[in-house]
Amino acid sequence: MAEQRDLFAPGVAEAAPTLVLTAGGGREDLRERFAAFGVASLDEGDTLALVLERCLTPGVDAMAAADALMARFGGIGRVLGAAEGDLARVIGVAAARQLGLLHALLLRALEYPLRQRPVLTSTEAVRTYLRARLAALPREAFHVLFLDKKNQLIADERMAEGTVDHAPVYPREVVRRALELSASAIVLAHNHPSGDPAPSRADIDMTQQVVAAARALQIAVHDHLVVGGDQVASLRALGLM
Repeated sequence: MAEQRDLFAPGVAEAAPTLVLTAGGGREDLRERFAAFGVASLDEGDTLALVLERCLTPGVDAMAAADALMARFGGIGRVLGAAEGDLARVIGVAAARQLGLLHALLLRALEYPLRQRPVLTSTEAVRTYLRARLAALPREAFHVLFLDKKNQLIADERMAEGTVDHAPVYPREVVRRALELSASAIVLAHNHPSGDPAPSRADIDMTQQVVAAARALQIAVHDHLVVGGDQVASLRALGLM
């Protein structure tokens, strides 16, 4: 039997990995179960395998690839949110790009309700959207949700990206962009790649600086949300702003 390649070893992103075909007709079983009982009969890994088999290099086993992705990234949300280069090291460039498109489609779907009703009455929708947007990122990224007079979403923009524990933020740039978009209010958001959503002293200080800059131009800062893994911390709920 040929030796199986280490799926997580560093490699060239452009090269599709050599995954060993599994015995037992697993893919056929999945197709039959899906045809008979629908997607509710499949777990996350099974569903991912069915998606992957349409875009993987011929001869690469989709179930093995799905298992490798779930083991590497720790869940379907983190798989879809992973960087294309990281995905490509496991499943190849073409399949990684297809998963990237799926993630973009997911974000569009989650963003839709934020454009249709006030963000302040859709707090769980906001948290779900931000988890999908930020939780899997390997470095800190600082986003701003710009809101109109009805507190509906105008735009979600990344204003800064940094290291694993810091993203430089310039309050004047945040306020300037809010004015350009005619935003009446904003929600700040960033991720902690460590998985701990607890705000740092630097997070609190930066929030206060943005609040002060925005207040001078009558722009409300409703909250600063910190995403860590599957959790989201609110600086407003914690009494930190």
